[in-house]
Amino acid sequence: MTFRARAIAFTLLTAALSSAAPARTAAVPTYDTLLKGGTIYDGMGGAAVVGDVAIRGDRIVYVGPKAPGTARNTVDAKGLAVAPGFINMLSWAVESLIADGRGLSDIRQGVTLEVFGEGDSFGPMTPEMKRLAVDRQSDVKYPIAWNSLAEYLDWLTKRGIAPNVASFIGATTVRANVLGEEDIDPTPAQVLQMRGLVAKAMRDGAIGVGSSLIYAPASYAETPELIALVDEVGRCDGLYISHMRSEGDRLIEAIDELIEISRKTGARAEIYHFKQAGKDNWPKIDAAIARVEAARKAGLKITADMYPYTIAGSGLDASMPTWVQSGGLEKWIERMKDPKIRARLVDEIGKPGIGWENMYLASGGADGLIAVGFKSEKLKPLTGKTITEIAAMRHTSPIETMMDLVIEDGSRVGIIYRIMDEANVARAVALPWMSFGSDADAQAPEGPFLKSRPHPRAYGTFARVVGHYARDEGRMPMAEAIRRMTSLPAANLGIRERGRLATGYHADIAVFDPKTFVDRATVQQPQAFATGMQSVYVNGKAVLLNGEPTANRPGQVVRGPGWTGWPGGGACRKR
Repeated sequence: MTFRARAIAFTLLTAALSSAAPARTAAVPTYDTLLKGGTIYDGMGGAAVVGDVAIRGDRIVYVGPKAPGTARNTVDAKGLAVAPGFINMLSWAVESLIADGRGLSDIRQGVTLEVFGEGDSFGPMTPEMKRLAVDRQSDVKYPIAWNSLAEYLDWLTKRGIAPNVASFIGATTVRANVLGEEDIDPTPAQVLQMRGLVAKAMRDGAIGVGSSLIYAPASYAETPELIALVDEVGRCDGLYISHMRSEGDRLIEAIDELIEISRKTGARAEIYHFKQAGKDNWPKIDAAIARVEAARKAGLKITADMYPYTIAGSGLDASMPTWVQSGGLEKWIERMKDPKIRARLVDEIGKPGIGWENMYLASGGADGLIAVGFKSEKLKPLTGKTITEIAAMRHTSPIETMMDLVIEDGSRVGIIYRIMDEANVARAVALPWMSFGSDADAQAPEGPFLKSRPHPRAYGTFARVVGHYARDEGRMPMAEAIRRMTSLPAANLGIRERGRLATGYHADIAVFDPKTFVDRATVQQPQAFATGMQSVYVNGKAVLLNGEPTANRPGQVVRGPGWTGWPGGGACRKR
């Protein structure tokens, strides 16, 4: 047999064997959910592409033009934006999620991660701190069944909540553990004790340290004390985030302090709710931006977040000097019953604050203050009225009225302050290092939440960024707005495998109509849900589907880079 004949015979034999063997079929992936044909924004700021996103378990397993295989649930996302779930950099849902784990005002905006810890955190707590916290509770009542911050987060998620949660340890909380609420300086031994609390929290998964330096007792902490605490954060690759010592008259000096703390500790640093408070301070936006950008150019990792409104939300404590608040709410109230102290307060509140932030004057006086949150049922009918209106009803001066309201309500009293400039807000929204936080709880217009009037940011922050500022005003491309609500804050927080649509990442996903997604909440009607959000997935489970909330409660604790539970241990370095 010739070579050619042998080759032909071998080919025929091989073909015969192949036809006789059972056919092999390629493995067909099976997904839990397939989001099909949507306009995909991966969170990194690049141009959107049309394609599919597939979910298996709590992870994304495919992002691309056409997913192979089948899915148990297929969602037609044609014409809809598919984006990573949004990250709320400043959330006060610490209590609202206890009352209602759905977190609807945020879920209906696509928020999948609530980040707590502006100065105060829900741990660590001493027995006295627990007692005071229970006594000071308002419309939402709950037992405090935890001691550490990590225990609170675990307790909350075990109850069942829709969004994920993370937290900074509050610098105020650390101070209260060791020094109480008095205006005193710590000894070196007490500083070491406070450092130890921060170090433990970082290893337990805290994101970093958060401060709120315009409020007592946080304001009593001097820069060296803060540097000592943030040094522990820097050792764990964490973030220092601050409601700075001033957002108005001493704004630039406050930014300089934050930058100094970052430089001396090596920690990343972020400015909470970037603003220029008070008309006289509106022109400072140029200098404020320049300070941040110079620090960034010098190699420091300085960022900021904001809520996109010209009104602020706080309490009447922000309209009074911090010396009167030393020792806590109860001592503040007692002092204001003293006629001599009342006379002194009338004088000081009527002038620019020296060493404290005077939000009363920054808002233009009593007309710029709207009462929105009372603890007392007797005072709740005053909700929505200005301090001017309440003072006229009571035949007392506005400043005396403010003191009386705090005394009668036994709280700081929730206030909306008319304080910012729209041109500045619109400019800040477009800054590439700006992310966003509601500075509010996550609630629903029902139950205990009907007893007070929230700032509209609770229902509208993220929809307003996308719908109003990006789409309608063109302040930035849609892809850029999404980047600054997803991958940017995720990187700033140092969290893992969230903030992007990428294979292997947690399936935290927002699906919305880019043409109709917009905020509806106003000062007059703040409890109005945003519209246009179609579906939201948290860890692969739908918490909003076809515009309606589901019964799923898949929220998890998201931990920082120092957490010892990470494979190989956390990022913390020894001193």
